[in-house]
Amino acid sequence: MNREKLLNDMFAAMQHTLGSSNWWPAESPFEVMVGAVLTQNTNWKNVEKAIHNLKNAQVLTPEKMLCLQQDELAALIRPAGYFNVKAKRLHNLLRWFHNASEFSFSKLDTLSMEELRAELLSVNGIGQETADSILLYAFERPSFVVDAYTRRIFNRHSLVEEDIYYEDLRDFFMDVLPQDVALYNEYHASIVRVAKDWCLKKAPQCESCPLKIFLE
Repeated sequence: MNREKLLNDMFAAMQHTLGSSNWWPAESPFEVMVGAVLTQNTNWKNVEKAIHNLKNAQVLTPEKMLCLQQDELAALIRPAGYFNVKAKRLHNLLRWFHNASEFSFSKLDTLSMEELRAELLSVNGIGQETADSILLYAFERPSFVVDAYTRRIFNRHSLVEEDIYYEDLRDFFMDVLPQDVALYNEYHASIVRVAKDWCLKKAPQCESCPLKIFLE
């Protein structure tokens, strides 16, 4: 199997059906960073409600958010679920962001992607998927984001094991695809869209799926 050709062909098939995803929907890199934490274990509509609350309260800046008491922040992000846990995680991330760069994205440009990834993973509550989302969508670094949708689709196509480790699944893409932020952005977004509309957890819609030809 030529993995590079296969992954490129699958991407082209998804693009042909879906077109551009314009993801991640946010007004600033910091909003992306916050959204990456809020989206843990919930759907995007709930995240949007929480982001809306933060904007209405005029606290969607790192300085203002870090000044909030944890219970105040938790109340604002309640729609995203697990609000007490996520408020603590956001404060952990904000303290790191302040200590590492005084809330400056550009000051972190001197770090390599792997160095920055290690920094993010050192923050309590920031796991691999969240760290890679922040790297790709906020810092615009070529770090491929994988998730349960990725595992589901590529396992059903007999390309990866169902219990593949996160890092191995990430390497499945990064070992052969060019390190391109725009490509990684659109590829991950397309996977999410296909999983939600066709490759459902139960009763998958294989007959109409953009990736149907790769099952044959």
